[in-house]
Amino acid sequence: MTRVFLSLGSNLGDRLGLLRAAWERLARLEGVEVVGTSRLYEAEPWESEPGRTRDETRWYLNCVVAVETTLPPRALLERVQAIETALGRTRPTGTPEARRFAARTLDIDILFYGHEVVSVPDDLHIPHLLLAERAFVLRPLADVAPDLEHPTLYRTVRELLRDVADDHEVRPGEYSPRWFEG
Repeated sequence: MTRVFLSLGSNLGDRLGLLRAAWERLARLEGVEVVGTSRLYEAEPWESEPGRTRDETRWYLNCVVAVETTLPPRALLERVQAIETALGRTRPTGTPEARRFAARTLDIDILFYGHEVVSVPDDLHIPHLLLAERAFVLRPLADVAPDLEHPTLYRTVRELLRDVADDHEVRPGEYSPRWFEG
């Protein structure tokens, strides 16, 4: 089995309920075993929705889930995208910039898949291309894998978090550390 780290986030609807439902669906996937879960973090959005200031935009609720899987990267991506869709995720149209900063009911990203490096243009990139720039990913990842070394940057998650230039606020959520158990 391969150790994989997934980032989960939501800023629309019942954020906590959506993350719990996604966690439960991940735990039921054939060929996937959940082996660790971070605490929840509230994260300031990177960009505000059109016509709204950053202070008015609903913050994200984020976490990282560690799994062991027998699924290859492509199959895992298809399964997590099916979970996103089943829980109400729609993918906006428009410019790449508009799609990148759109609000989401649920977003699940593959951060690491073992020590593999995968790059399929416009489709699948492992490690996630922007994880080293995002405190909202690195903080929960540090909860479950602080000493994990990035396979191309050759730095640990702890080191990446220490040096991240992201100034968006990321704070522990006001939820139980075992939030996923309901």
